[in-house]
Formats: sequence, C-alpha cells, structure tokens
Amino acid sequence: MFQDDRGLLQGTLELLILKALSWDPAHGYGVARWIEGATDDALRVEEGSLYPALHRMSAKGWVESEWGVSENNRRARFYRLTPKGRSQLREKTRGWRRMVETVGKALAAPEHPGMEEA
Repeated sequence: MFQDDRGLLQGTLELLILKALSWDPAHGYGVARWIEGATDDALRVEEGSLYPALHRMSAKGWVESEWGVSENNRRARFYRLTPKGRSQLREKTRGWRRMVETVGKALAAPEHPGMEEA
C-alpha cells in the first residue's frame, strides 16, 4: 500500500516500531520485516524512513541500541525499548484507538450535521 511512511498519519511509524520492539530487541531490518508481516505486506517501511525514526526515538529516550551479531552473522545495531518507550507504546496505542473510533464515527455518519440542503 505505502512504499514509505509519507502516506501514514504522523506518529504511526513510531507506534509500529514501538510495537515491533515490545517483545524483544531487534535490528532495523527485523523491525521492517515485522511491520510488513504484521500488515500482510500492506505497509513497507524503507530504510530512509525507518532509521531516521529510530534515531528520533533514541533521542527521545524511547529506544536504546547496541551493536550485536544478526542471525546472518553480520554486525548489526539492535534496538530495544526503554521504560519510557513502553510508556509511549501504551499512550500511543490508546491515542490510535481513539483516532480509529473517531474516524469510524465520522465515516459512518449518514449526513453532514448542521448542513442544510441548498
């Protein structure tokens, strides 16, 4: 569906990254693969969107990283949630659910309230 995060609501990529890291630390490629798999390949996150988001999240104290060895025996930076990141995941999840409910109400509205026929 989206080749990068330009089509996503602001903050959605961060929410998906937080969720991807909620179980175990992962390297960037693993995060991107999880997002693709969890969305049945509807969302693809390119490196040019993923790594700047991870850097922003690191600057905010939501994730920490350290170098390790990937499953392919390659050196990779592994990211993990901090307690502050777990708190953000809960907060952003609540906000996303409110947004989905609110937009759903608007889409289900039978008519525009307060508009009169011309």
